[in-house]
Amino acid sequence: MNAVLGVSGSIAAYRAADLARELMRAGFTVRVCLTDAAQEFVSVALFEALTGQPCLIDTFDEPERGRMAHIDWARAADVVVVAPATANTLNRLAAGVGDDMLTTLCLASTRPLVLAPAMNPQMYLHEATQASLALLEERGAVIVEPLEGDVACGESGQGKLASIPEIVAAVLETVSVSTVLKGKKVVITSGPTREPIDDVRYITNRSSGKMGSALARAALRLGADVTVVAGPQTARFPSGVSVLRVETAQEMHDLALTAAKGADYIVGAAAVADYHVANRTSGKLRRTAENLELVLSPNPDIIAALAAANPGATVIGFAAEPTSDLSVAQAKLKRKGLFAIAANDVSQAGQGFDTDTNKLDLVFADGRSVSSEMMSKNQCARWFWDQILKES
Repeated sequence: MNAVLGVSGSIAAYRAADLARELMRAGFTVRVCLTDAAQEFVSVALFEALTGQPCLIDTFDEPERGRMAHIDWARAADVVVVAPATANTLNRLAAGVGDDMLTTLCLASTRPLVLAPAMNPQMYLHEATQASLALLEERGAVIVEPLEGDVACGESGQGKLASIPEIVAAVLETVSVSTVLKGKKVVITSGPTREPIDDVRYITNRSSGKMGSALARAALRLGADVTVVAGPQTARFPSGVSVLRVETAQEMHDLALTAAKGADYIVGAAAVADYHVANRTSGKLRRTAENLELVLSPNPDIIAALAAANPGATVIGFAAEPTSDLSVAQAKLKRKGLFAIAANDVSQAGQGFDTDTNKLDLVFADGRSVSSEMMSKNQCARWFWDQILKES
């Protein structure tokens, strides 16, 4: 297999050398293309010595005289990877600008595109960058989201280049799409719900929807027809997934019951509010000196309703618990009539709500359980489907 690795001008460019090496170990012939800014951090000599292949830097570079390198490399590649991808590079790719060798090569390519952003957190969150990422993903690009943490400028937030194993896994997954779920219908609930207090305020939780998005992406790569019923989450979904948006638990319940008809697999990954405000107020509640009492009524049990309404489907729930004791998850599994339940201990750092990583304990109806390692949510999702497909 052939990979073109584009390196743009982030301080994380030095890590592209490790990425090139790991892609080679995974069986790829790697050719590297550097932007002008990338050359401020890494060199042509480094990548040519590492890969044994020519390295492109200029739009008019021709390693083979008379051959247009941006066309030849684009056609020969099985995948194009840009890591690190800066805000400048992402925005130019989204706009269809081809003003250097890397962007020109990407425009000439019809192969899968994998993008691993790395930049200052504020640059990553800027509306232009987020709009470009959404547009590129809509066109089919695979985004390996940056990690949260301290970045080179001294600030902290989401902007660190993803781990090399995570990027390599995304590349391998992109070029080796499976058909194990081809012809199968998968329905996933994802994200939080919002339960209104008045027309301004609501009750919700810290779910980002990243796990649901990762499960959808993994199922899509396995060939499934994927529908997600999603609350107001921040995580994006890949092109090819049908997304039905809702706000409240009741809306999710009603829409999921309709969407799940005829489903082969149903996954309840949403962090659904257990209660809604019974005495919801129209307009806006005004502050007074008096105490305010909210009356809460139970919401429908969505995953239990889906299991009851679809006896032929393999139905899996999620249980976010502040403990590693699996007895609560096992009780939920039996009470709701599920095939399996994925439990995660949200009292532990890096697990559960609004994180990039997770660790799952998958419990089956016969009492057996299997545990994942702590890994990215994308890796967790692939592990999840591997385990479910072994058992179903």
